[in-house]
Amino acid sequence: MTQTKQIELQTPVGLTKDAAWQIGVRKTIEVPFTIVWDFMVSGKGLANWLGDIGKKSLELDVPYKTNEGTEGIVRVLTHRSHIRLTWKKRNWNNTSSLQVRIIPSGDKTTISFHHDNLGDAGQRETMREYWQAVIDKIEKSLIINNP
Repeated sequence: MTQTKQIELQTPVGLTKDAAWQIGVRKTIEVPFTIVWDFMVSGKGLANWLGDIGKKSLELDVPYKTNEGTEGIVRVLTHRSHIRLTWKKRNWNNTSSLQVRIIPSGDKTTISFHHDNLGDAGQRETMREYWQAVIDKIEKSLIINNP
C-alpha cells in the first residue's frame, strides 16, 4: 500500500482572490471619536494620511493630487463613518483602492486603513509600513493636541 502525502498549497499572506494584494492596518487610540473624525477630514489631518492636496477638505467624485504625486478620486465620503478613494502613487503602474474607517469605541476610537488592489507583495509591504507610520503620527498629533 502506497501512501501519498497531500501537499497543501498556501496563498501568501495578503493575496486574495478578488482584490489582488491587500493590507489592513488599524489602531485604537484614547481620543474621542468626534475629535478623531474632525481631525482626519481636516486639512491638517488629510496632510497626515493622504498628503498635501492644497485643499482643506475632500470632495466626492472630485480628483485629488498630492504634492508627493499620489492621485485618485474620492468615491465614498460618509460623514462620521468612512472614506473610500482610488490611490495611485507616483511611479506605480496600477491604481489601488483605499478605505479609511473611523470607528467609535466608548471613550476610544479605532482608525482603520484598508488598502487593496495592490500590484504585488512589495507594494503591500510598502503600504503596510506606510500606514503603520501614519497611524502612529496621527496618534501622537491627536494626543499632543488633546491631552
